[in-house]
Amino acid sequence: QVQLQESGGGSVQAGGSLRLSCLASGSITMRSMAWFRQSLGKEREGVAAVCTDGARTYADSVKGRFTCSKDNGANTLYLDMNSLKPEDTAMYYCAAAEYMMIVRRPLAVEEYNSWGQGTQVTVSS
Repeated sequence: QVQLQESGGGSVQAGGSLRLSCLASGSITMRSMAWFRQSLGKEREGVAAVCTDGARTYADSVKGRFTCSKDNGANTLYLDMNSLKPEDTAMYYCAAAEYMMIVRRPLAVEEYNSWGQGTQVTVSS
């Protein structure tokens, strides 16, 4: 496993932007990584993922607004969020899969075994 620390959350108005970062304690070059979110009373849902081959997957609700990227040299995963909506309000979590594991369902919670503590994003209307 790898330790993950998210940062960059905050409060913004609808239409605004935020950039989340996730710093890993070790190399993420050969790990698939993802962002999840969870709001009150709801299950944790996959938002965006980037696999070891560079392929990206996005939830339909964020396509065209969110961009997930990975800086292997800095052991950091990013989530650029634009055109934010009140329904994007949630705790956002970074996740990492096992080293060199092939992730078949990039937005499924079960594919990941390392999790950060989360960073809160609040979008007001």
